[in-house]
Amino acid sequence: MREFLRVEDLRGLVAAQFGSDRRLVALDRVTGGSKKGVYRLRLDDGLAVILYVWAAGENYWPPSPSAVPDDPFTDASGAELFAAAHAALTGAGVRVPHLLVLDRSCDHLDADLALIEDVGEVRLETLLRDDRAAAAAPLEALGDALRRMHTTTSSWYGRLLGPTGSGQRPAEDVIVDRALAHLDAATALDGRLSSHRDRIAAHVRALRGAVTARQSYTLIHGELGPDHVFVTPAGEPVVIDIEGLTFFDVEWEHAFLRLRFGDDYPALRPVELDPRRLRLYEYAQTLSLVEGPLRIAATDFPGRDFMLDLAERNIVKALAAVQ
Repeated sequence: MREFLRVEDLRGLVAAQFGSDRRLVALDRVTGGSKKGVYRLRLDDGLAVILYVWAAGENYWPPSPSAVPDDPFTDASGAELFAAAHAALTGAGVRVPHLLVLDRSCDHLDADLALIEDVGEVRLETLLRDDRAAAAAPLEALGDALRRMHTTTSSWYGRLLGPTGSGQRPAEDVIVDRALAHLDAATALDGRLSSHRDRIAAHVRALRGAVTARQSYTLIHGELGPDHVFVTPAGEPVVIDIEGLTFFDVEWEHAFLRLRFGDDYPALRPVELDPRRLRLYEYAQTLSLVEGPLRIAATDFPGRDFMLDLAERNIVKALAAVQ
């Protein structure tokens, strides 16, 4: 059984950051995270803040057997990536929780820590489901923020700490290798895919063959869904889970946005996209959403049933494209 933080574990951190006259009276572990621990701290004067903890015991993901060396999306987690992403998004005019403290000293816990603003508990996902009138303005504002991101460009792709290696190959070739690696890993876990492996691989290569060259990249979140957007009492959309921020093809972002926002996607008013590159990336993400969920479902992740259902839906999609 995993052991998570308790109030007594954080007394030193609270005293150091807020003063010895302040007390931590409640600590709640926020559900939904799979790579880092997320906790809400409530102090005796009513202040609430969020604590991020990057520790091995908070990460449910086992190592990926299908990692591609120059894939910028593999294992995108850690305090250093968070700090770089926070600065880049703030600079691009995208609302993120205010960073109060970034602590990599390990003086209080054997982990990197960040204390950030508590923007509340209302997610855009909830508003889109339960109160569509209240969701309209935050959805429009999110679209504005995305266009600011997606017009922030670079001549190289990769994480914000620098390009992935030198002499970069085409981004679409990275995605093809990533998709085929996910396919190979998934076929070992589901016999339906193994019997169609060659046909699926040929489909991936055919989609790649239709894509023309490009050497300009934009700032993207990487896995932005309505569950990764909080809405403040003032109606501001606040983007979270930002460690995967990278420069890459904007179609990679929109393949995921189209999947996660569904019928609400057009309200984001996207930038112009290359439809052929989008088709390749959508299919590659389908394969990723088979392999990844099957891999984490084999651990003690508490959302195992959800992950198995997600994998099943994407197995059906992957097979439908080649049958």
